[in-house]
Amino acid sequence: MRVPALIRISAVSAALAASLVACSSLPSVPSQPARYDLGVPPPVQGSQATAFPVLALADIQSRTQHDASTAVLYRLAYADGQALQAYGQARWSQPPALLVQQRLREILGQGRTVLSAESGAQPPLVKGRPVPVLQLSLEEFSHTFTSADRSAGVLRLRATLVEPRRSGDTLLGQQVFAVQQPAASANAAGGTQALAQAVAEVGAQLQTWLNGVTPP
Repeated sequence: MRVPALIRISAVSAALAASLVACSSLPSVPSQPARYDLGVPPPVQGSQATAFPVLALADIQSRTQHDASTAVLYRLAYADGQALQAYGQARWSQPPALLVQQRLREILGQGRTVLSAESGAQPPLVKGRPVPVLQLSLEEFSHTFTSADRSAGVLRLRATLVEPRRSGDTLLGQQVFAVQQPAASANAAGGTQALAQAVAEVGAQLQTWLNGVTPP
């Protein structure tokens, strides 16, 4: 018995519709979070006289988030200023403390030699003597909103410069650097850009401060 052409076409259409419905019920592929870093390094400037031509940089400490976290944090100061929250679709390319340390090393390396002071290891020696060690603590690194449409990248960094000695470290100086860089937009893209600018500003201030500390 031959099936009429109209019935065959209807059957094919029904099968195609069922296939489309099945495909539409499949879970969609989740979108990947946007990843941010601190952008292009600052241009290399000419060498300049420094108070500490050789410096050791210790591993930076972070009080804002877990060392392995890459979350981009924001704070609604106008609503609940004590709560830090994370953007759902934004991440740093590396833990922010590591990004800040790398960028500050690049800035401080303009005009001086920057060595590494590993935790628990003997400080680097130059001509048999330990070099001053710069210890950094990242105390705030967030996109902070003062209102629904006004925000800034807020960075607070504590710098401590010590001279290692067998009898104990000698404090050469300590300074807290706090910068608020206005954000161009009230989202993760604007916040990360403002924070990158804040790091560059703190790097310049840190460079000036180090040049003003009297060597031992």
